[in-house]
Amino acid sequence: MIKDRLRRVQRPGVAPTRAWVPYLLLALVAVTSLAGLTIRPDEQASRGAADYVVVAAAPGLRWEDLDPQRTPALWQEAKAGSVGWLTVRSAHAVTCPADGFLTLGAGNYAAWDSREVTGRCPAAEPQLTRPDGIGANVVDQRTVVRNNQDRMPYGTTPGALAESVRCTVAVGPGAAIAAARPFGRVDKYVPELPADPSTLLGDCVLSVVDLGTINGSGAERQADVAAADAVLARVLSSRPERSLMLIAGISDTDPSSRLHVAIAEGPGWEGGWLTSAGTGRDGYLQLVDLAPTVLSALGRPAPEKLFSGYAATVADGRPADPAEAMQGEHDADRRAIAQRGVTEIFFAVLAIVQLLLFAATIPVLIRARRHAGPAGPSLPPRRLVAIVEAALIAAGLAIPAALVADLVPWWSSEHPAWAFGSATAALMVLGTLVIRLSPRYPRTLWPMGAVSAVAVVVVALDLLTGARLQLNGVAGYSAVYGIRYAGVGSVGLGVFVAGLMLLAGCVAQWVTRQWRPLIMVIFGGLGVVVVGSPYLGADPTGAIAVTAGVCVAAAISTGGWLTFPRFAWAALAGLVVTIGFAVFDLSRPELEQGTLGRFLTSLGNGTAGPAMQRAAAASGQALVDSPLTLLALFGALMLAFCQFSPWGGLNRVYGLHPAVRAGIAGTTVATLIAGLFGGTALGVSGTAAALAVPVAVLTALRVLLHAADRSSSPGETDGPGGPLLRKSDDDPVQAGERAV
Repeated sequence: MIKDRLRRVQRPGVAPTRAWVPYLLLALVAVTSLAGLTIRPDEQASRGAADYVVVAAAPGLRWEDLDPQRTPALWQEAKAGSVGWLTVRSAHAVTCPADGFLTLGAGNYAAWDSREVTGRCPAAEPQLTRPDGIGANVVDQRTVVRNNQDRMPYGTTPGALAESVRCTVAVGPGAAIAAARPFGRVDKYVPELPADPSTLLGDCVLSVVDLGTINGSGAERQADVAAADAVLARVLSSRPERSLMLIAGISDTDPSSRLHVAIAEGPGWEGGWLTSAGTGRDGYLQLVDLAPTVLSALGRPAPEKLFSGYAATVADGRPADPAEAMQGEHDADRRAIAQRGVTEIFFAVLAIVQLLLFAATIPVLIRARRHAGPAGPSLPPRRLVAIVEAALIAAGLAIPAALVADLVPWWSSEHPAWAFGSATAALMVLGTLVIRLSPRYPRTLWPMGAVSAVAVVVVALDLLTGARLQLNGVAGYSAVYGIRYAGVGSVGLGVFVAGLMLLAGCVAQWVTRQWRPLIMVIFGGLGVVVVGSPYLGADPTGAIAVTAGVCVAAAISTGGWLTFPRFAWAALAGLVVTIGFAVFDLSRPELEQGTLGRFLTSLGNGTAGPAMQRAAAASGQALVDSPLTLLALFGALMLAFCQFSPWGGLNRVYGLHPAVRAGIAGTTVATLIAGLFGGTALGVSGTAAALAVPVAVLTALRVLLHAADRSSSPGETDGPGGPLLRKSDDDPVQAGERAV
């Protein structure tokens, strides 16, 4: 009987959907996704070659310390060479000088000891013996090696860099840590730079010079920087011919993590930005990239399975003046400091505000439901409904507004949190007014579609312009943490996926049932390309997660349950994309591989265990510490109330608009997978919920108000309780769904 009724409401001249069409469309999304993922930009790596490398390390050195009058040697090297911001991440949360020197010499994340840092970092003063007066022995090296290999999750071998060259020279105690071999031997060692260091620096192909630690602030700091500059000037005057100078602020000096100086100067390193395959961002380098850079410049192979960084390259486009490039309003370190504090405040406030908003909306939903009998509680006042709707729209726009707010230099304000909050609030109000004043605002799905479109456009435009809003942005990622430097971050991925899926669901409701999977596939294919392309999102793992979500959404966009055949075909399409991309990614050179290819390579050579352990640890920490977990939990609870309580209305939304249900289901699948494999736990789901749940609740409220309308004709009322579903009433397929 149900099938007969559905046949009667089928439009004349519209043939029923053939059984094989959904499967064909799922194959289409797999092919589209694979094509978008496998296209990569041509690698145009530029790096110089050298006969000698001199690493001048100054723990704590930052770009704000450089000045043409006070530090002439540093300033001249910055003008002549390639520069960048150095992330000094090590195996410790706080990288102290000893950790920085050890990580430099290991080419992997290392830690000198297990001490917690609560104030100023201790100096790098290893216990040394000099039995022959030529070299030195680091007494604690064997213990340090054992601790890093057995107790740390990185499988680090301290001394891997020294083992890769014939001999090394170390000047100063910190340099001895970096130049020591795994068994503790430093080939040639002097505690201080001699009066004429020419012979010493030419004895070995690699020399490491400790310029001294830059501590404190004010006059104390300026004195330390001046002393380091004086030592560097002597090194520069005595460096060997055809040598590469690497100048680096290799560590922090207190618990406040910062970005530091990185300069490479020598043949082939004139001007430009420093970058590497590990960062994918011009002007940014990791501490673990220095060891591969040394060997690459010397033309020597990197030790197999030991280095986690990538050799630095040079990119064009840097301003000639170091002040214009690295200081003033372009000071990325200052922005990163402000970002760290403001991010915690923003997401904590957002979680609290959304919780309070959901709690205030529940009584309105209860009053909006139609009750049995000729009389029942009165509907909520229209003004109250309008206020609730505006608040829900503004809540959905919070993260997109936070992204756009980074166009304003709020970090340079005396009160960055207030400056950022004011800019974000103004953008939320502006976006809400634009959506509210639109002529299509009375339509049921218009707020959901409009908010989703805003999120998609904001993230897509940011990625098209180099993800500048996400780098060191409140709704992005911080370069200080050394996890991501380019492409789409977990916050951007969450709002983009939620916006994409819900927008696809809203658009799919405009067409007849047989074409809805195609709409989901088209939007999903574009989303996969945006997320996975190395030109844009540079997140293959996220692209695979989006593929899985799109397949699920396409499978149920026509209505009905997610049956086993539908699930099997959706899983097969996602598997095809994953395997296909893995094959293409593994066929590339190692330096050109994406995240998936690197993981599979490490899995094949037996080094994936530490990476998986780190991802699991990161997920566990994010699950406990991040306010995004609260956003995900609050959103899940609110959706559960709207679906399973007698007053929720979400089941009615799903019945009238099955493509919207498909969008929400696809968002859930994609964000959970992305968080699981990306090491962010519920982080991606939390940001998706911050956008999707408010507009889903708003839609449920509108559907309940329409169902509770007791007017004699739908046309007699307008606004939130008026003719909101006229499109659905005109669609015989949807009419059939309501009848069922």
